[in-house]
Amino acid sequence: MKILDELNAAQRAAVEYNSGPHIVVAGAGSGKTRVLTYKIAYILETGADPESILALTFTNKAANEMKTRISEMIGDKADKIWMGTFHSIFARILRMEAKKLNYKPQFSIYDAEDSSSLVGNIIQEFNFSFDSLTPNGIHRRISYLKNHLISPIEFEKHFAKTAQEKRFSTIYSEYNNRLVLNNSMDFDDLLLKPIELFNNQARVLQKYKKQFNYILVDEFQDTNRAQYEIIKQLSGMKGNVSVVGDDAQSIYSWRGAEIKNMLDFEKEFAKTKIFRLEQNYRSTKLILQASDSVLKKNQDQIKKTLWTENEEGDKIVLIRCSDEKDEALQISALIKNEVVNKKVALNEIAILYRVNSQSRALEEGLRKHKIPYKILAGLEFYKRKEVKDILAYLKILINQEDEESLLRVMNFPQRGIGNTSITKMIAFSRKLNITLFETMGRVFEVIEVKERIQKNVKFFKQLLDKYIDLKDKLSASELVRALVDELGILRMYRDENSEDSLSRLENVEELLQAIQDFFQENSEANLEDYLSEVTLFTGVDRYNENQNSVTLMTIHASKGLEFPVVFISGAEEDIFPLSPKFDAESRIEEERRLFYVAMTRAMKRVFISYARSRYRFGEVAYQNRSRFIDEMDPSTYIELNGGGSRRAGKKPVPVVDMGGIDFDYDDDNEKRSLRVGSRVYHEIFGNGKILQINGSGDQQRLVVAFEEFGQKNLMTKFANLKLI
Repeated sequence: MKILDELNAAQRAAVEYNSGPHIVVAGAGSGKTRVLTYKIAYILETGADPESILALTFTNKAANEMKTRISEMIGDKADKIWMGTFHSIFARILRMEAKKLNYKPQFSIYDAEDSSSLVGNIIQEFNFSFDSLTPNGIHRRISYLKNHLISPIEFEKHFAKTAQEKRFSTIYSEYNNRLVLNNSMDFDDLLLKPIELFNNQARVLQKYKKQFNYILVDEFQDTNRAQYEIIKQLSGMKGNVSVVGDDAQSIYSWRGAEIKNMLDFEKEFAKTKIFRLEQNYRSTKLILQASDSVLKKNQDQIKKTLWTENEEGDKIVLIRCSDEKDEALQISALIKNEVVNKKVALNEIAILYRVNSQSRALEEGLRKHKIPYKILAGLEFYKRKEVKDILAYLKILINQEDEESLLRVMNFPQRGIGNTSITKMIAFSRKLNITLFETMGRVFEVIEVKERIQKNVKFFKQLLDKYIDLKDKLSASELVRALVDELGILRMYRDENSEDSLSRLENVEELLQAIQDFFQENSEANLEDYLSEVTLFTGVDRYNENQNSVTLMTIHASKGLEFPVVFISGAEEDIFPLSPKFDAESRIEEERRLFYVAMTRAMKRVFISYARSRYRFGEVAYQNRSRFIDEMDPSTYIELNGGGSRRAGKKPVPVVDMGGIDFDYDDDNEKRSLRVGSRVYHEIFGNGKILQINGSGDQQRLVVAFEEFGQKNLMTKFANLKLI
């Protein structure tokens, strides 16, 4: 076939093989997406039914780009492929099979904020106290357990030993119960419920196993245990399953990804065939040499040797800075040099950082130099309050059991229904075992609620009933615009006339336009389809590579993207790698893979910056440059500002102009105790510094300033802090 002529020999071999389980080990920039795209086109060209192909990705952006390219190659058949993210594909299946799980097809999907809100409401109702865990932290822990297939019953049986763990177990169990009562699923349920469905409904499993003759998985190294189980269920152990990934880019263990899924694939699937894509088309020889010299320090990896026919290229540039402000100004000056002297466009430049808190100083530097920039995966559009408020109204129109969405908008815009009245209505609904929406229709029976507020609730219920009735009579875009107009949201923001309100007004108008565009492009879609899509949207999905501005983002957010010029900022111990002094060795290996990912985003040039000091935890901290710099092949980089190694084994060697500052480590960690000024690590909040210690023994409390979460009051005995 002609399309195969566009592939190299290794890519072609991977595309043509479709006779059993196989793994494509695709190094950075080796054409992974190209192989997946051409493989699907090849399968279709050989006469396969498009609906027999299940292609699972990790971003909508990747799925849409592949589908568009396949359409260009083979036409409209691509429209019928089951291609999308794990969450979107299985949300689709779950809506079709909802009744078998005692759900209604129009169930709501809760994002992380909705889920944390539900956790907070449960804690309040149960009157529980968690000294060191916020609702957000508790939800993250629930999510982790779900991703590892640990149910509330299993947690209670095997892990709930202390009083706090038993309270957590109660919250976890009640959280799952409430999701069912609200006819809602969280992100993790979109993966857990299919496993439950397939385990309990053999006929349903057989239906989908029979339908999907070809299963293809992108970014396989990012799969968690639940995703891996679904793949095994649908494919069987000898099925035609093709997984594509790079173990060297496995960087998501903190959200449940398991690198062993890739490392152990051969053991799990009989007669697995392995294809290696080792020719890199993205980066220069020196970038590959430098990144590989760091990565080879890892033990857990599938052996491969990347090579390229690209030019040797410029050496990596190390930028030594005095502090974070100097770092931002030096990076800004170098960007100007790239634009003016190297004729690089702003949208060809990315600044990457390990933690979000680094962006503030970088932004200030760019603003001083008047360099346009955008932040990828800052506050995502569909997570903004004014947008989520309107989406909550739409969720209620299709799912009146969705209590969280109803609570969100009960008094937005303000209609005189306060928290006290809402609490009394909730108590009434729990007592009668009815929904909050049904309680609104019987609010005059809730005698504790004042008559004036009862009338407000009645009018609000009538408004919702009106639009529930109109839902099937108006187009979706007409329905939403009419609802927003009647609520007076645009007028409210316009009348307030502040910078913040006008920004919110623009976002609401953009949302209305986005809804209109969605239904113009998807004429067969309904409101449920739209809500499913936007709830599962990410910052990467909205990334506009044509906008002419420098892109700032975390290294995690950059995976899958590429730029001619990349700046890697904050290459210092405790930042990158993040807190290695107490992490297990496997974590250091993941940090090293993350460094590899950062470097291999670059096509032409890499700059790596590190600061001598940095303002952290409310004071100036003196930094050691990252071990990853010293692991790089010295022939691959040059240093600005004198440079010089400041690390030899565990004891850094001071640079000439360091003013005699001693950078020695304190290796006697076991003998140290918590005291004011101690730097500590918390499993939820990360790195912090102790500001106050009050009391003693079991009653001792700490005030800790965390780098990303601000000040927290913690009980010492529950905080489980580690000294760093």
